[in-house]
Amino acid sequence: MSAYTALREAGYRAYTRDRTTLFFTFAFPLLFLVVFGLIFSGQDVEESGRPYISYIAPGVLSWGVANAAVFGVGFTLMQWRRDDILRLIRMTPTPLGAVLGSRWVLAIGVGVVQAVVFVAVAMLPGFGLELDAGWPLALPVLVLGVSAFLALGAIVGAYCRTPEAVAAVANCLMVPMAFLSGSFYPLDAMPSWLQDISWVLPLRHLNDGVSAALTGSGGVGDIGLAAALLVGFAAVLGVVAFRTFRWSDQS
Repeated sequence: MSAYTALREAGYRAYTRDRTTLFFTFAFPLLFLVVFGLIFSGQDVEESGRPYISYIAPGVLSWGVANAAVFGVGFTLMQWRRDDILRLIRMTPTPLGAVLGSRWVLAIGVGVVQAVVFVAVAMLPGFGLELDAGWPLALPVLVLGVSAFLALGAIVGAYCRTPEAVAAVANCLMVPMAFLSGSFYPLDAMPSWLQDISWVLPLRHLNDGVSAALTGSGGVGDIGLAAALLVGFAAVLGVVAFRTFRWSDQS
């Protein structure tokens, strides 16, 4: 068994056995979808005339997937470094790519399951999400989004030394980004200057790409633009993640 395979399987077992992690990965974001979906059921956004669910479902889905990637790898790397697991891994012929690659595959799997659950709930009669014919294009956008936010989480995990620090830093990044990127509130209803600021946030482009694919709010060109920008974010954050990675708190 290769080091990558062993790390991947160990990560999967640890993830599925932790009920708290499973709850905050799946049930907690889903609560936002249910609450906002029920509050705005049957209502349209004045600026565009589109139903709120077409904004809420892709937005909350994108936020949930991004949140899981950041927190998942951030907490894991911090804990492994604190418990000297990374130091022991370094003593074996295990490259850094295998460590981060195993977390990436796990994050992709979690993101796909999240997407299936979210879309299934959003399509229930009480919410009424209608999928566009181009919905399969949401999958590559989600993969690119997970890649970008996994790299962001790896950076957070490299600098934080306690679970409290990881939670504080990750929340400071993800909560404001969720509101400024249109996850909980349509960007069309925001002031133009806030819409301009949102262009520098990767979650905005994950929202746009997923929304365009799932609901038809944009064409193939819009999905391609979102994907290209996410590739850029993933590349830049990935380089930073590799350069800032630490095997121990002393290094």
